[in-house]
Amino acid sequence: MAGKFKIKKGDRVVVVTGRDRGRQGEVLRVLRAESRVLVQGVNMVKRHTKPNARTGGGGIVEKEAPIHISNVACIDPQSSRPTRVGYRFLEDGRKVRFAKRSGEVLSN
Repeated sequence: MAGKFKIKKGDRVVVVTGRDRGRQGEVLRVLRAESRVLVQGVNMVKRHTKPNARTGGGGIVEKEAPIHISNVACIDPQSSRPTRVGYRFLEDGRKVRFAKRSGEVLSN
């Protein structure tokens, strides 16, 4: 079931559990239907590909596989530690995301 997630494309996240625990990376894509995210350099898998006109020569290609969104946490821009994300309204009326650990606004 697709839901609304507080982690977005471009966020810096850390893996909190699993094989890649402790690794950090940038969110490349959010797969809402599967509740998963693609994180740069995390959960790398090898795919054996056939040669074709689009990709050129075949071979073994390493690429990122999706990881469940519950296994990653946003990184606090101030302390570089995992944090939860909240929402608040600024004085000018804009709704922004903020790091609950430090209270600092996260880039949208």
